[in-house]
Amino acid sequence: MMPLVGEQAGTTEREPIRVLVVDDQELFRKGLTMLLGVEAGIDVVGEAGDGVEGSTLAASTAPDVVLLDVRMPKQSGIEACVAIKETVPSAKIIMLTVSDEEADLYEAVKSGASGYLLKDSSIDEVAQAVRLVADGQSLISPSMAVKLIDEFKQMSRPERDQVSGLRLTERELEVLRLVAKGLNNREIARQLFISENTVKNHVRNILEKLQLHSRMEAVMYAVKEKLLDIP
Repeated sequence: MMPLVGEQAGTTEREPIRVLVVDDQELFRKGLTMLLGVEAGIDVVGEAGDGVEGSTLAASTAPDVVLLDVRMPKQSGIEACVAIKETVPSAKIIMLTVSDEEADLYEAVKSGASGYLLKDSSIDEVAQAVRLVADGQSLISPSMAVKLIDEFKQMSRPERDQVSGLRLTERELEVLRLVAKGLNNREIARQLFISENTVKNHVRNILEKLQLHSRMEAVMYAVKEKLLDIP
């Protein structure tokens, strides 16, 4: 079972999280839709059996979170992820898959996914994942974080006159290094002796400065630009 990185969403009253489920395996999709439908604070707004249908449905329902299978007919989950992010930029994507291959994870992150969840996860883990990404966090196990960093380190990037990452403060770089190690907001706050809200503010500032959309994209960028002192 895959451990999750992140913490439970806060107890503050908020609108239900609107979720779209896209998976070509009907029994899995129906079961997941039914189980998520009884979770507090989660509202399943639709389900689709392939990437094309999922992209179309996302455009009409504007979900907060999309659970998206990686391998599907007509349009892969990776292609659907790109299409959904183009039409509904605010939607958070969680890739659902049986595969923990680095290539799939890497492509998912490049396509704008906020999380990567194996299909053998429990319904509690899936519900937690939905709440985490809806709250703006990324979802990845520490072991997969290591695989991501290894993959990014193999990438080459042409020299540039200016590296926008240099605009990050020392504290922001500290936070980014800990995010890269798979730590969640609470763990980062403990390690740096600051509040969780301060960590969230730092992460938001990092994304704004680097003009990125997710924590994992920030880590990918930072490794390519050699901003992290990771051996």
